[in-house]
Amino acid sequence: MNLKELQGKLVAVLGFGLEGQAITRYLLKHGIKPVLFDEKIWDKWDKDRQSLIKSLDINFIFGPDCYKELAGFDIIFRSPGIPLSKVKGQRSDVVITSQTKWFFEHCPCKIIGVTGTKGKGTTSTLISEILKLQFRISNFEFQVYLTGNIGKEQPLDFLDNLTKDDWVVYELSSFQLQDLDRSPHIGVVLMVTQEHLDYHKDVEEYCQAKESIVKFQSVEDYSVINMDYESSVKIGNNGAGQKRYFSARGKSGVDCYVKDGAFYLKNNGSSPDEPFVEAKDLQLRGEHNWENVCAAATAAISAGCSLDTVKTGALAFKGLEHRLEFVDEKNGVKYYNDSFSTTPETAIAAIKSFSEPEIVILGGSSKNSDFTELGKTIVESKNIKCLVLIGLESGRILDAINSSGKIEAQILQGAESMQEIFGQIASVAKAGDVVLLSPACASFGMFKNYKDRGEQFKFFVEKFKN
Repeated sequence: MNLKELQGKLVAVLGFGLEGQAITRYLLKHGIKPVLFDEKIWDKWDKDRQSLIKSLDINFIFGPDCYKELAGFDIIFRSPGIPLSKVKGQRSDVVITSQTKWFFEHCPCKIIGVTGTKGKGTTSTLISEILKLQFRISNFEFQVYLTGNIGKEQPLDFLDNLTKDDWVVYELSSFQLQDLDRSPHIGVVLMVTQEHLDYHKDVEEYCQAKESIVKFQSVEDYSVINMDYESSVKIGNNGAGQKRYFSARGKSGVDCYVKDGAFYLKNNGSSPDEPFVEAKDLQLRGEHNWENVCAAATAAISAGCSLDTVKTGALAFKGLEHRLEFVDEKNGVKYYNDSFSTTPETAIAAIKSFSEPEIVILGGSSKNSDFTELGKTIVESKNIKCLVLIGLESGRILDAINSSGKIEAQILQGAESMQEIFGQIASVAKAGDVVLLSPACASFGMFKNYKDRGEQFKFFVEKFKN
């Protein structure tokens, strides 16, 4: 179906989040007035969203029973948070599409799609940075667009601007992949484990939803597959695309792997004799990110990037903002912003990413998390020299530490602002240390949200620097 065929049709947009808003903008731009549906009642929308909806001058049906009003509509654009089964349960004869499905059907250029349970945002961003670098080096005027949950732009906002020579790097969740009938030119399958079982009925459906990343590929396409996970291999082996494998665990016979802290990458089928980059030289810290670097490197090579460009891009990449992001170094002390860490599991991964002496900022508002494993990790991590405990959860974190054993690390408490936190850091930090903000908790109380917490951290790093 194309835009001309939509003229004169009854079009519904389900969900008015970011994707629903992008779909609505796109349709209105092309002279199509959709009807908006959302299960949230009108009074629950904030005033800005209410004003936006009114300004569109289109009809809307809101409330928990809104989908019962879909009778008579010709085409439905579904937002990813709305299960396909729920929509089909209301209308089995209507055409159901989505922003992602429409984009794949009408995109004139090549797409690199990235899916997986973890690491999609980091891998997608690194791929896009390497591609941009290659285009600058080659003096190409092509554009690289990063989209999906990680992108700053929704895909339908730039679809009309694309040319056949551009590239799109698209982060894809199972929600977006579920009803696709086309696959990207390069499909990247990262680690796949159990997740979103509140949305999918079981693990099998979750994995099946991801198969579209490669299922419809031709022999001219590429599947980039994480060899370290059985589910990833099972998903990636679908379709006719050329298979390229990677392993962060040193598995032999793959296209990219890590061995003894060094990354090896095949270039145009050749076996590497020397590593193209050392893990210790990356600004992107943490062994959990090795898989993402392998995936991005393999995808970039498949897209035609040179080995030198892949190396330069990987070494320059600092990671995503607020996710183990290297901020700066001052007087030999390195500062890392991992404010996105709102669970004990992410804090554990961050702590394990460093061998240098660590000053770790932990705590915040409650999410009813179990800090037992975090306490054990802190006790077992001999390089932690100081803990700065903040917020309502500081006491529970300290109890978990004390229950796991004794530590020699200094414990500082009582700071009620980021400025006071940095005052405490200044009393203990020395050259060679790493200061890590990885709170393991929500941010409310002392900060507006995790972004505000991370921005304040970076502000005071800069203030210390100056």
